[in-house]
Amino acid sequence: MKNSYKMLMFTLMTLSLAGCSANIADYSNTTPAFDIKTFFTGEFVANGMVQDYTNKVTRRFCVELSGTWDNNQGELAEVFYFHDGEISYRTWQLTKLPNDKYSGTAEDVIGTAYGQQNGYAFNWQYTLSVPIDGTTYNLAMDDWMYQLDENRVMNKTTMSKFGVDVAEITLFFDKSSTQTSCLNTAAHSELAVGSK
Repeated sequence: MKNSYKMLMFTLMTLSLAGCSANIADYSNTTPAFDIKTFFTGEFVANGMVQDYTNKVTRRFCVELSGTWDNNQGELAEVFYFHDGEISYRTWQLTKLPNDKYSGTAEDVIGTAYGQQNGYAFNWQYTLSVPIDGTTYNLAMDDWMYQLDENRVMNKTTMSKFGVDVAEITLFFDKSSTQTSCLNTAAHSELAVGSK
């Protein structure tokens, strides 16, 4: 009976923690204030990795970004170079809305993405069409960005299906680097070696 009670309490605590998630309001009055338009302007690169549900790193990549804005309309072009040789493309069409909110569309995004900035954080939520082994899956993306300083942003995205987390993406942006191409990164070097 005692063991059954402990198991019940453990289950309840696990479910309670699973139901908790960060809220963008948690970052009110934090600094630096994350200016999405300013940060995602110009050409720069970021590096990241994908982990599966066991936290095993399954893929690494470099991404080239090029962002432009015309008042509250923006375009962010992304080219992803994966260490396994895949190259993929995504171009975001972005709109800044009132109250620090944003919307966006892209080729592999189902419908419209919606996000909000508060303090040094930005939360972006959308459904992404992901091809895996010949089958395409629509995965919910809970995308959080945190501005560490003027030049650096950390990005963590949870990918889920039917409410179950299936993978996590970690991405690091560093605009203090003069690098604007993935050609000299380790990921691209592995890609070049593998293609010989």
